[in-house]
Amino acid sequence: MKEKRVVITGLGALTPIGNTLNEFWENAVNGVSGAAPITRFDTEQFKTKFACELKNFDGSKVLERNEIKRTDLFTQYALAAAGEALSDSKIDLTAIDPFDIGVIWGSGQGGMRAFEEQVKDFALSGNSRFSPLFGPKVLINMASGYISMKFGLMGMNFTTSSACATSNTAIMDAYNYIKLGKAKVFVTGGSEAGIFETSIGGFGAMRALSVNNENYKSASRPFDTARDGFVMGEGAGALILEEYEHAKQRGAKIYAEMVGAAMTADAYHIAASHPDGIGAAKAMELALAEGGINPSEVDYLNAHATSTPVGDTSEINAIIKVFGAAPERLKITSSKSMMGHLLGAAGAVESILCIKAIEKGIVTPTINTQNIDPAIPETLNIVTGKSIKADVNVAITNSFGFGGHNATLVFKKFVE
Repeated sequence: MKEKRVVITGLGALTPIGNTLNEFWENAVNGVSGAAPITRFDTEQFKTKFACELKNFDGSKVLERNEIKRTDLFTQYALAAAGEALSDSKIDLTAIDPFDIGVIWGSGQGGMRAFEEQVKDFALSGNSRFSPLFGPKVLINMASGYISMKFGLMGMNFTTSSACATSNTAIMDAYNYIKLGKAKVFVTGGSEAGIFETSIGGFGAMRALSVNNENYKSASRPFDTARDGFVMGEGAGALILEEYEHAKQRGAKIYAEMVGAAMTADAYHIAASHPDGIGAAKAMELALAEGGINPSEVDYLNAHATSTPVGDTSEINAIIKVFGAAPERLKITSSKSMMGHLLGAAGAVESILCIKAIEKGIVTPTINTQNIDPAIPETLNIVTGKSIKADVNVAITNSFGFGGHNATLVFKKFVE
């Protein structure tokens, strides 16, 4: 059986630097920082007092009152981004067989915010009654379930979870099912609402978070000698993946084509990447090979680079294994410098930046990075400071997760 071509026909974004796709893209191009003091709770007892929260998110603008009441924030974010992506795709849901369109979503933490709220109420207030909505709110599959219910999507529906590689995993699954002819359209991506006390406290205890409270706007500084940990972010990214002939038949706008995806495991440590980047390098090699792409043909790499001391250099070692220490055309950035680390939603949002780079010919910058780690070869073209114009034909994005999960996606300029 001949494999199907997979194209991207819709995008939706809800991020700390923009609550819509266009706002997100404009602010990313302009190198805006989304970091600010945490407003959700009193941070006095925590070493880290800032994060990349969503700004002015009003769920009532996109959701019904009962949807807000029944869902955790990570599901609300998913519904908002998915709705924008479906609208952007201009797909007529009344004209498509509902079993032809499914949802594969991702989240690393799911409804842990709702879990925290309910357990604190139970433990501290003496209230012995749990809300009947407690179970559904915390279940990690509820985002994909609610997306299907809200939009009447009756095709394949499930959730992936591979920590910070999660939404890359979801997108890869959607891509594979379409490529194999088992589905025609998917809403895919990821969402996360990780800014709550136990999350900040837990990651802080691991010394994974930056504690640069006095310079919070520039605290996320991937590849910089002064990097001291990641900045927590939140939000969602949604993509509409579609079988090419189906998209062509309905006259859809095609942003780009997805041509490769791969996952590997480090089998090394619960939190740290393998220092030599062996697993990450293999994921990139396999994804490029699937797409028939030579490493020398890649124009843009959106790195996982979270601004942690070990993780960033591990990924650089992987990049060097695949592309060499002086790749001629490869431009490297980390968008986490602007919007923080969206955990299970990071890969989807960063995929959107790759796709927009292909569409617009603009590579968004790594902000805040002033003194690149001397362990990183000067011959690597890490785009810092400001966006640059560039003809991007092939873009790849990396996402790596606690537990040793590595996931790489490959996007290419669409040619009929």
